[in-house]
Amino acid sequence: MRPAQIIVLVFLAVILFGAALLTLPAASKTGQPSGFLTALFTATSATCVTGLIVVDTGVYWSGFGQTVILIMIQIGGLGFMTIASIFFFALRQKIGLKQRMVLSQAFSMDDMSGIVRFVRNVLLGTLLVEGAGAAILCLRFWPEFGFASALRYGVFHSISAFCNAGFDVLGDVEAGGSLCRYVSDPVVNITVMLLIVIGGLGFSVWGDIRRNRRFSRMTVYTRMVILITLGLIFGGAAAFAFLEWNNPGTIGDLTPGSKILASFFQSVTLRTAGFTTIDQNALSDVSKALCDVLMFIGGSSGSTAGGVKTATIGVVVLYALGTARGRSQVIAFRRAVSPRDVSHAVAIVLLVFTLALLGAGFISVADGMSLENALYETISALCTVGLTTGITGSLGTASRILIIIYMFFGRVGIMTISVGFMAANPASERTQCAQTKIMIG
Repeated sequence: MRPAQIIVLVFLAVILFGAALLTLPAASKTGQPSGFLTALFTATSATCVTGLIVVDTGVYWSGFGQTVILIMIQIGGLGFMTIASIFFFALRQKIGLKQRMVLSQAFSMDDMSGIVRFVRNVLLGTLLVEGAGAAILCLRFWPEFGFASALRYGVFHSISAFCNAGFDVLGDVEAGGSLCRYVSDPVVNITVMLLIVIGGLGFSVWGDIRRNRRFSRMTVYTRMVILITLGLIFGGAAAFAFLEWNNPGTIGDLTPGSKILASFFQSVTLRTAGFTTIDQNALSDVSKALCDVLMFIGGSSGSTAGGVKTATIGVVVLYALGTARGRSQVIAFRRAVSPRDVSHAVAIVLLVFTLALLGAGFISVADGMSLENALYETISALCTVGLTTGITGSLGTASRILIIIYMFFGRVGIMTISVGFMAANPASERTQCAQTKIMIG
């Protein structure tokens, strides 16, 4: 089996095993077994670090069920082989060639050299970052909930934020769910935002930053990711502040400082995190369209985030600008991007956009939802964001199954699935056809 096929099947096995555990009576607070579709939806959302839910995590699931969800989030965020490497390191066993190939594929790396050292650094960095986040959140929640609950909340939300999962266990439904109660809290907002950004930048980017430090010495990919990420965070926050400043349903009733903080949080969480401090359904139509764009882009390759990825969008934009100027190459920081990478970037963008649009049309017809809210839902699922306008729980069986499939595709990767299964044995080109002229535009 190829590495891509192994990744797909392992993710599927983790989802099914997690769903089986969530159907147990011990997984729900009522002590009653949960329906398999509800358990499957939750397990897929957790393993694919999406955050879409049909039942509130803090209200419905017991401590056992929340633990199962947290483990699936960690496995989904780092990848099964990364977690399994802990046992190789603990037992001092050598990681074989097959395992190295799977790890390289999971982190979107073309070279296997140094992959073991890279994975060791990923595990250590993850432990440090999640531990620091958990400690800060625990100290913040301690006066409000007591030490035991504060520690549990801190650990859960730190892992959920770093893995860009968006699950919460506060069970604060009356305040709007998720982190709506803390919309004006700088400690919770800034801590969660930092965890989301660190997890969404990508492990290879942080390794490059640690090695080179100076921006000019970093790789073209790292520089592109940093610039696009900063542009999306600050540009998105400015746009949301401008569009929602006087909207009483979102940030209109907040103080100026809280409005700016909520705008930045909204801009960051749309990068596939799924936490929310404002009502998504109360956003204006233009703001929802902006949300769709930011969710569609997502984070960076080889990270815990989803979406079509920042560098992919960067290449497509550079390709469009270069074509408009009559250039035959895509140039980034005085380096030419290979035609193969350009074609892959265009293909991914078209595939995800087409699937999101078709899925939105299906949900709109099947469940009578507005196309706007349905598109918000499908982009959120495909790009593993987890934000919703509130329609997830009211979706029918067919639409829920569609969202499950979209979340799986979004996390494992459309290109991984297509290359691993559909093109496992590509036919060689035995003939070359004559070129023809097509009228474009």
